[in-house]
Amino acid sequence: MYPYANTRRDFLRVLGWGAASIALPRWTGAGQQPGGGSAGRRPNVILVFSNDQSALDVNCYGSKDLHTPNLDRLAARGTRFTQFYVSSPVCSPSRASLLTGRYPACAELSDNAAGHRKKAGMPARQVTIAEMLKPAGYRTACFGKWHLGLAPEMSPIAQGFDEFLGHKEGCIDNYSHFYHWHGPNRHDLWRNDEQTYEFEGQFFPDLVVREAQRFITENKDRPFFLYLPFNMPHYPEQAPRRHRDLYPDMPMPRKSYAAFISTLDEKIGEVIGKIDELGLRENTIIIFLSDHGHSAEPSAFGGGGNTGPYRGHKFTLWEGGIRVPCIISCPAHIPENEVRNQTAHSIDWFPTIAALCGVRLPDRTLDGKDVSPLIASST
Repeated sequence: MYPYANTRRDFLRVLGWGAASIALPRWTGAGQQPGGGSAGRRPNVILVFSNDQSALDVNCYGSKDLHTPNLDRLAARGTRFTQFYVSSPVCSPSRASLLTGRYPACAELSDNAAGHRKKAGMPARQVTIAEMLKPAGYRTACFGKWHLGLAPEMSPIAQGFDEFLGHKEGCIDNYSHFYHWHGPNRHDLWRNDEQTYEFEGQFFPDLVVREAQRFITENKDRPFFLYLPFNMPHYPEQAPRRHRDLYPDMPMPRKSYAAFISTLDEKIGEVIGKIDELGLRENTIIIFLSDHGHSAEPSAFGGGGNTGPYRGHKFTLWEGGIRVPCIISCPAHIPENEVRNQTAHSIDWFPTIAALCGVRLPDRTLDGKDVSPLIASST
């Protein structure tokens, strides 16, 4: 397990993290006001958060039975962590920690934000990555699964995002966009702070990609922060037939889960494709990780994820519940085709993004640490 509590600083020093003296190259103009063109502006940031994906469920992490070419290419063009952890084995606290750089208790959300308790969510007084980046000139957007509260003061728009399209509760049917868990039936697709029905019948992951590609295109000449909390491979596992056909002989429940992993991989590839098309790849930091391990709930057919030697899954604090895949890529700035075996944590991305983008941290206590020296170090 992960000895993270009060001994974390000493633990990382033993690993050699604190002794890392190599710094990642900073972007030209990182300490200046943005707007001077690609050579003089801050880097873009795309933060991709998958949902219910096990630590080993990418080919480059050891799974031999999956089709994940886009995530494999991302790892080949970046640095991959092998001992990466999240702060909670359930959705909402993990998301709160990622966006605030704080443990769930400090982010004031230690359980899932529940729809029947409309005030249950992350309080507005918490500061997100989006709120940190906006004063530095960043355009910000969130497309996908929010799950940090239904109250207006807890919405993405109230937490620093200029744009939002997605669902605010834990899971929806990908075609009807209705809340999936239990009644009464509720439509849960939002454009900013208003419910939207304009996409009825359209596959939700396609909507996420379409909005992401539009946002990237519209902001190609200014720095942007794009948070993409995909709702895959979370149930309902509604993979298109082309992805189910990749696994004709695979038994259930692995087959259904694997097909949705491949859908996730395809959608991530489509977003990266737009970055490549616009010539933004070398000035765009792409971070990918999962919110926690795979689900073993009945709605996920009892399992399907691959944890290898690690026991546990979503809802457990064993390795299978909180150990996740994590990749960071930005060619010319982040080491390529590298692996880091030291321990790192999702709360570390908040201060690391601040360091890489040359922006000021908020005036509050953070639990995460800047891991850019670890990423740069080859030891």
